[in-house]
Amino acid sequence: MSKIPIKRNSEYQLTLFITGASHNSVRAINTIKFICEKYLQGNYILEIVDVYQFPEIAYQEKITVLPALINKGTEPHQRLIGDLSDIQWVLRGLGINFMDKE
Repeated sequence: MSKIPIKRNSEYQLTLFITGASHNSVRAINTIKFICEKYLQGNYILEIVDVYQFPEIAYQEKITVLPALINKGTEPHQRLIGDLSDIQWVLRGLGINFMDKE
């Protein structure tokens, strides 16, 4: 599990659940890091959880499909599951207005 803390009171408190170093996991990590750097610009906390190493965390969060992204900075918590390679889909899912930043 790795944490990239940026700002404590962020509305983007993201947890990315992955399965080891699989192709989908690497792609999800790259996509989410790109989104954080380009669109959230320091206004986020990102935690990456490998469910092979920390299955109890995935169980607590009721994660059954991977990769999965949870934003705990909002109520209700936002959950995106499956293929996270579509940047615009992820941005829409997180409620980020990407039209202003392109």
